[in-house]
Order: sequence, then structure tokens, then C-alpha cells
Amino acid sequence: QLEFITPFQLYFNPDLIFRKFQIWRLITNFLFFGPLGFSFFFNMIFLYRYCRMLEEGSFRGRTADFVFMFLFGGFLMTLFGLFASLFFLGQAFTIMLVYVWSRRNPYIRMNFFGLLNFQAPFLPWVLMGFSLLLGNSIIIDLLGIAVGHIYYFLEDVFPNQPGGKKLLLTPGFLKMVFDTPEEDPNYNPLPEDRQENQPRNQDQNQQQQPE
Repeated sequence: QLEFITPFQLYFNPDLIFRKFQIWRLITNFLFFGPLGFSFFFNMIFLYRYCRMLEEGSFRGRTADFVFMFLFGGFLMTLFGLFASLFFLGQAFTIMLVYVWSRRNPYIRMNFFGLLNFQAPFLPWVLMGFSLLLGNSIIIDLLGIAVGHIYYFLEDVFPNQPGGKKLLLTPGFLKMVFDTPEEDPNYNPLPEDRQENQPRNQDQNQQQQPE
């Protein structure tokens, strides 16, 4: 908005990425949601809301798995972008998050601007219809739904099928960076670090005092 940079420096362009080594375009094309306006704020609200609900819900305590979902989704969208004339993939990424959340919370009732009442799994399709009413192309929304479904199927559906197994394994280096290391059950703390040797806090002392 301040015109320090232009969208032409951010959009997805395979030729500039691989021939001019403008590698940043692999990331910046996910970060641009158009000029300030209704569509921009709409995407920001949904991105914040459903990213937060996933992080605090099904991904609580699993930050590495959460980051891996970002990388997996971004990788698939980028592959598709190589064969289609797509310049910005941020909206598709938002729809992917909405789709994964909606399939993991199938019984939640939704209300869309007080006009429609439906259950959560229909939310991505409602958003796609709303995008169509705004005159936008639905290819981006369909891409987000497709990638979200691939992740949901591989992560939640296929491992629970007869003969199925977990195919999406979070790399160890992501767990090392983002997850809190598990406590060693065989760890023997020093005497001064043991719980029974720690001074009790003031509240506990007050509770033990007779009234």
C-alpha cells in the first residue's frame, strides 16, 4: 500500500524463480491478498480465525506437525502453480486451513452473515460460492479444497482404514526445532532439584496454617 514494493516483485513466476533465481517468490506469492478492501479483510479474518483454532485445537502441543502441514500444503500448491497460470496462492492456503478444520469439526453449526445455517464441512463450499458472487475465479478455492482434502485423507482417513498406515511423517528436524523435548523417564534429578526438597510456596504454607 505504501508502494515500497509492487505485486510484480511478489507473484509466482516459475521462469523468474528457476532462471533468475528469485527464490523469494516461492514464499511471497502466499503473502499477498490484493489491495486493501473487502476481499483482503475477509481473507485476513478467516486466515487468523481458523489458523488459530487449528493450532489451539487438534494441533495443540504438536507445533512441528502444524508447521509440516504448512509445508506440505504449500508444496502441493506450488506444484500445481507450475502448470497453471496462478500468480498468488494465499487464498488457496486459507481455504486449505478452513477445509482441514471443518472436516475435523463436522458437527459444529455455522452461520454465514446471518443468512445461511449449515454444518462445518460445508463451509469451504460456501466460501467458494461467496467468492464466485464477488466475481473472483473459483480455481484458487478449488485448489485449496483439493489440497486440504489430500492432507485430511492422508492424515486422518487412510491411517484408520484396514491396511492403512500413516504416510505423512513429520521430519525429525522440525520436531527438534519446534517441539518441547520429551522428559527422559530414566532421568534422576540431583538431590537439590527434587520436588520433595523444594521449599513450599507461600500459598501452600498459608493453607496449612490453622485458622
